[in-house]
Amino acid sequence: MARHDASDLAHRLSRQAEAVCRHYLSAGRKQGNYWQVGDARNNPGRSMFVRLKDSPKGLAGKFTDAATGEHGDLLDVIREALGLIDFADVAEEARSFLSIPHPEPEPAQKRHATAPAPSGSAEAARRLFAISQPIGGTLVETYLRNRGITALHGTGNLRFHPRCYYKPDEHSPTETWPAMVAAVTDLADRITGTHRTWLAPDGSGKAPIDVQRKAMGDLLGHAVRFGLSGDVLAAGEGIESVLSAREVMPGMSAAAALSAAHLAAIQFHDPLRRLYVVRDNDRAGDGARNTLIERANAVGIEAIALSPMLGDFNEDLRTFGRDALMAHIRVQLVPQDVARFMLLAA
Repeated sequence: MARHDASDLAHRLSRQAEAVCRHYLSAGRKQGNYWQVGDARNNPGRSMFVRLKDSPKGLAGKFTDAATGEHGDLLDVIREALGLIDFADVAEEARSFLSIPHPEPEPAQKRHATAPAPSGSAEAARRLFAISQPIGGTLVETYLRNRGITALHGTGNLRFHPRCYYKPDEHSPTETWPAMVAAVTDLADRITGTHRTWLAPDGSGKAPIDVQRKAMGDLLGHAVRFGLSGDVLAAGEGIESVLSAREVMPGMSAAAALSAAHLAAIQFHDPLRRLYVVRDNDRAGDGARNTLIERANAVGIEAIALSPMLGDFNEDLRTFGRDALMAHIRVQLVPQDVARFMLLAA
């Protein structure tokens, strides 16, 4: 069987657009030539429209979310509805829905043993993420909820590894701890690195070790991304801080660059028109904010800083609660973005 690439799979799905929507977006309903639903994650609502038939306005299978500006095709719907991240998994699910046989494996004589990936490389990062599992029902979910983070939609770039290697230094033995493994991706959603946060065995917090976080791979300009790309993005440093801001802006796409230096260098995707800088309240955060705002303005992107009350937005969330955080962020947003992104959380 010939290999089916993304465009071919998307085209095949578009010919069965209504069936795809009924299966993956069951919370919605048909309205004329469109399927109407809350968002690509199958939440109830009416802001997202999937075109069911080709028309002068566009091709079948394309969707637009009027609330967030997100857009894409039915492969994106499958990815978001099921919380998938790797295209191989999305393609496999699409083939299964379409009843397309899996591509024939390469002949045995062409197979080669997988070579070890260099330690700390992008390939090692991809392999680590591949062997980790979705976070639902795991210690990662426990850890995040213990930090006040409950809005876990669009977090397919987070996974759980129950026994992730940890080596304090070159002279110490290797230990294993449960870990939150985050995929760092580029603008094409290719995994370029991973970030590990080692956790306590009960998920109550981070592991009692000297270095609780560590990243590997190609990180500069890339980020851990949450939600589909739209015309508005919230970008910050830490995963927990960014997810805390997203707790009260659940419809907004977000990205965690993992450090102030990497936040200052984050790449911008084409549809981006407004950038919220989810800054940490320290000198490094100030520097990242200033650099990022200057870079964004230079390419015509409006950039606005979101400042926490304390050290970062997770500290705010845990100290003051969700309602206080919502009120604090609300006054820092452009008014139309309050209606687009925050009222969903009210």
